[in-house]
Amino acid sequence: MDLRESPVLAGESGSRLSTSIVAQEITPPTLDRTQGTEALKDVACGSVAGIVGKYFEYPFDTVKVRLQSQPNHLPLKYNGPWDCFKKSLKQDGFLGIYRGISAPLVGAAVESSCLFFSYRILGDMLRASGYYPELKGHPEKDLPFIGMLYCGMGAGALTSLALTPIELVKCKMQVPLETGSAVIARPGIANIIADIYRHQGLKGYWNGQLGTFIRETGGGAAWFGGYEATKMGFKKYQGGAVMDDDLPVWQRMLSGSMAGVAYNFIFYPADTVKSRMQTEDVKQVTGQKLSFSAVFKAHWQQHGLKGMYRGCGITCARSVPSSAFIFTVYEELKKRWPGQTSDL
Repeated sequence: MDLRESPVLAGESGSRLSTSIVAQEITPPTLDRTQGTEALKDVACGSVAGIVGKYFEYPFDTVKVRLQSQPNHLPLKYNGPWDCFKKSLKQDGFLGIYRGISAPLVGAAVESSCLFFSYRILGDMLRASGYYPELKGHPEKDLPFIGMLYCGMGAGALTSLALTPIELVKCKMQVPLETGSAVIARPGIANIIADIYRHQGLKGYWNGQLGTFIRETGGGAAWFGGYEATKMGFKKYQGGAVMDDDLPVWQRMLSGSMAGVAYNFIFYPADTVKSRMQTEDVKQVTGQKLSFSAVFKAHWQQHGLKGMYRGCGITCARSVPSSAFIFTVYEELKKRWPGQTSDL
């Protein structure tokens, strides 16, 4: 008698075979759906978080760009953030401070969703690479801090490619045109987009890319690194065996605030040069190549280190509530995602 004909053994064999077939047929699609769901959550939650943060910070950002983009000749038009804010209110009114916010809202959604999505994907890839063997079989363990910095840098570098064209339009919307002693309003977003293409072609949309790349690459490491380092400090203070979700909201918000300050302060000079490059009138630079190094050198010779950090104070101040809300809104939305049962 063939043992395979035994009802018991056949049942066991059939059961194992059925289980194997089911595992082979179900597992890959399930993993694909899981990855797709995680990507959707990153994009949706990151976009909402970025938009919320942008509404808080935009008036400060307008002042920052106007301070950064002042002509090199003296005397300066604005003597500081408060002077710039008062003159901007007088000239444009309160709604004028929010002029051009539609492009930054898109930019904020793109930036935050790209950062969170890229950061998670790069973290998963780093875990799967085997570079940190101590993490194998321990998905509950965090990456080493240096690994988090690597992922933050990579996320920032990828995000800069999508962010430069959006920031270019935003900066041109925020700074009024000057003709002699007269100040005229910038044209609308559609006109600015068309004007850039007319005078500089497709590559004109990436004017200032190097500045954005430097700011986002280093800033990504500072942003995620500042957030994770502050959370680690709170966890260590509470004994170490604490999950992210167990931290009080105020501690996570404070961690986000520290991340925002670190991101904006460390690489602020790169952002200053980028803003100078992106607020030039495209008609005046047709056929010219505004290199990052040339603009940096000219600005340094005229204003020195202090000029490189012009507007940094108000920028760091606005990043405190903005980054706090971005991280908190993102994490809270992911926890409340329909069907979510596991900690994120």
